[in-house]
Amino acid sequence: MHQYDRCDVNLHEQRCRYQGFFRIDEYVVSHQLFNGGESKVLSREIFERGDAVAVIPFDPQNNSIVVVEQFRAGVLRSAENPWLIEFIAGMFGQDEAPEQVAVREAKEEANLNLSPEQLIHLTSYFSSPGGTSEQIHLFAAPINSENLGGVYGLDDEGEDIKVHVLTLTDALALVNDGTINNAMTIIGIQWLALNAQQLVNHWNINDLN
Repeated sequence: MHQYDRCDVNLHEQRCRYQGFFRIDEYVVSHQLFNGGESKVLSREIFERGDAVAVIPFDPQNNSIVVVEQFRAGVLRSAENPWLIEFIAGMFGQDEAPEQVAVREAKEEANLNLSPEQLIHLTSYFSSPGGTSEQIHLFAAPINSENLGGVYGLDDEGEDIKVHVLTLTDALALVNDGTINNAMTIIGIQWLALNAQQLVNHWNINDLN
């Protein structure tokens, strides 16, 4: 499918332009052109925020998922509601495996006790590769969603996170009407709508209701 790969990029220089909690690097590159030859030397600033893990807690008996709601400052530039409905997610700590991130974040954000052995990797994708290097690793885990709810999060990180249980039908409706409007959650819900039976088979659970 692809005409070129990483070998067809010439990285002339990479330099840090900002270092705070996150980092901005400048990449000075040239690359092969589809019609032949090489591009001019390009300068591209890339937001280096690290990679993240998201997890879909899925209840196959009730065809339901657990999502969380929290304030997101990145929405303030728009006229949209800055309280977003999302899947549980978090960034890597030092020397953490993706499954460890999923288990840790599920406990911190929703008081869920997940088993690393039951996690299944669904996909990995770049969230916005034109401007950031961030890659999202999406997992699913089986749960019993009955009697779940509450408000969680870490006080020292300023987290105030409310837990919701949604049927997959209701979640899809919220995607369609624009209430759920962040890429990670849209991708996860649509993946689940297409492939839920794969998870049931993987976990050796009775068929979906």
